[in-house]
Amino acid sequence: MKLVLTCEHYSAHIPRQWAHVFSGADEALHSHRGWDIGAPAIYRAIAPFASAVFHGNHSRLLIDLNRSETHPHCFSEFSRALPALERQRLIETIHRPFRDQVRDTITEVNASGDSVLHISVHTFTPVLHGQTRNTDIGLLYDPSRKSEKQFVEWWGAQLGAMGKVRRNYPYKGTSDGHTTALRRIFTQETYSGIELEVNQTLANKRGTAKAVADTLRPLLRS
Repeated sequence: MKLVLTCEHYSAHIPRQWAHVFSGADEALHSHRGWDIGAPAIYRAIAPFASAVFHGNHSRLLIDLNRSETHPHCFSEFSRALPALERQRLIETIHRPFRDQVRDTITEVNASGDSVLHISVHTFTPVLHGQTRNTDIGLLYDPSRKSEKQFVEWWGAQLGAMGKVRRNYPYKGTSDGHTTALRRIFTQETYSGIELEVNQTLANKRGTAKAVADTLRPLLRS
């Protein structure tokens, strides 16, 4: 088994050519809406275990790599103001290349005779719309896929020392997302996709990134 690691919401960066669309949006860009605060550190801590790593270089408010290109929230209220041709350019130059690289890497690993464990690293705001999210770590997966269920059971037990772990919370693992899209391409024998969601309160604590990575050592050391 080979680990493929992604972090779709790694950055809050907006390229200069699209900066005019985000005039006055600094607060949104640097909040949980613009990127996954704390996720880059966790991603970098796990990266040494991975056979391949991929992270986004632009804010999710420009184009969301964790949404299908036809999803209503692939573009934010800011980037939806762009002309249709500009939005298509974003899909063709940012969204599709990222998704294609990950897909092609998994295909190559499978062709070599190995299965893939894909961990997609995310964090979530502790309070959304006035509601407190009641967990420290969420593991999103498809319960119908035995390989994912078994891994989540094992990893959840390892992560339990860090705080409260819940499955398919604060989102459903089968909702639109990068792992969901890849499940449509690859069988459960060749691909397991897990979305790691860490509460930003925990993610911002010193030592969290290393502690998360250390839980994977027994499985991914080799």
